[in-house]
Amino acid sequence: MPEATSYAPPTARRPVLRIESGGADWVMDEVATEMPLTLFVNNVEVATLVATPSDLEDLVYGFMVSEGIIESPRAVRLVEVDATAQTARVLADANVSQSAQRMFERRYIASCCGKGRASIYFESDASALEPIVGGPQLAAADALGLVQRLQKESEIFRRTGGVHNVALARPDGTIVATRADIGRHNALDKLYGHCLQQGIDTSELICVLSGRVSSEMLLKAAKLRCAIVVSKAAPTELALALAEEIGVTVVGFARGERVNVYTHAERIAL
Repeated sequence: MPEATSYAPPTARRPVLRIESGGADWVMDEVATEMPLTLFVNNVEVATLVATPSDLEDLVYGFMVSEGIIESPRAVRLVEVDATAQTARVLADANVSQSAQRMFERRYIASCCGKGRASIYFESDASALEPIVGGPQLAAADALGLVQRLQKESEIFRRTGGVHNVALARPDGTIVATRADIGRHNALDKLYGHCLQQGIDTSELICVLSGRVSSEMLLKAAKLRCAIVVSKAAPTELALALAEEIGVTVVGFARGERVNVYTHAERIAL
């Protein structure tokens, strides 16, 4: 559905005193922008997401499905994103009051920013996911290439250094889609929402991250049915425990000439 108004720019220019090599000068610098987006589903306030003002409809779809508010995009009747009012209003075939209550009764709290952001997940999230079997094979050298390609395609990051980037890619190195956001969870939800709306089969694709592989990021990638998650950063212990259980291959520290394969190494070729 068309948005009620256009989004604000994802970056802004501001003066900064740059001190370098013993000298100082005022220059114009580019910084990432952010905005709160309050999500209402069937007139129930669900959450406020603090996000980069781009691909907001993708964010809404991905967030609702990944957090279990709706089961699939087919449940959605209407989406209206109003960037001026900083709201997203959704009509959907869903018991939203019950879903929202479940979201805020979860027992485990993940590392996430943004007041009101549903940054928590059920203990049963992992057990509710079908284990991932099969999936693509990936050469270790190609894992390095995917991270490098993600960085090259991350225009907002190149301009500001202030956002996280995620991508879905084929084992041959082809990037299928990328998304960026100040929040790494939002970036992956945007990617998820894009795939849901476009009907993209993600089961043979590789999830590439610019930031650390936390437990929540691992679960979101698993909901996309991605068998391999590659990042230039580190994973957490809980993420690796979940990856072992669910059947996800986690590749971290993909930088320079090395990679660390933490779980299900059978999918990574030397």
